Amino acid sequence: MPATPSRPRAPYRSLTGLLTLLAAAVLVSVLGWATPALAHHVLPPGIPSASAAQAQLNGLTVRAKNNGSGYDRSLFPHWVVISSPCDAREHVLRRDGHTVQVDSSCRPTSGRWSSEYDGVWTDNASSFDIDHMVPLHEAWRSGANTWSTAQRQNFANDVNSPQLWAVTASSNRSKGDRDPSQWMPPRTAIHCDYVKAWVNVKHRYGLSVTSAEKSSIQSTINTRC
Repeated sequence: MPATPSRPRAPYRSLTGLLTLLAAAVLVSVLGWATPALAHHVLPPGIPSASAAQAQLNGLTVRAKNNGSGYDRSLFPHWVVISSPCDAREHVLRRDGHTVQVDSSCRPTSGRWSSEYDGVWTDNASSFDIDHMVPLHEAWRSGANTWSTAQRQNFANDVNSPQLWAVTASSNRSKGDRDPSQWMPPRTAIHCDYVKAWVNVKHRYGLSVTSAEKSSIQSTINTRC
């Protein structure tokens, strides 16, 4: 009986795939650069687990927001120097970017950044905003109206919690000062981390939530986490 012919191999395809992987490795290891397909997304620090976020959500005070009387953005001094010469904005861009290089004033001169809200990548840091996860006006209406200026400054420049996110200007401005019951990022893959971060910031600073806000966050934890 004649031998069954073996399945023909595709050496060209295998070689092409290998060369593609080798080229990618060169970009990362030699040039120190990663393409959006290869680079990982970087999240701010301090995002809790789902169970920890649930416990924190359960502990938040539920009440209506105040009417915002007296609010002014200048009451939250922000982009103060964190580690000379880097201010809070520059710190976040260095913290959450890829292969970031800065000049003597800590302004980014090169690097790659991903916007978690909409999945957009850029190599132009000036095109990104630094979003306050819990917006300043939202914080004011949730309890920050009673804080000292020093407390509000700490809140507005907190680089050690999930309060500051590097995102596209368009997504930041689309969000405005709305809470999760009113706005969520267009990129659904970030919804779980988004609400966990929101809860954590409110927990850290003793800010309240409305019943609609809490219900929306709970639904997201249940369905996305």
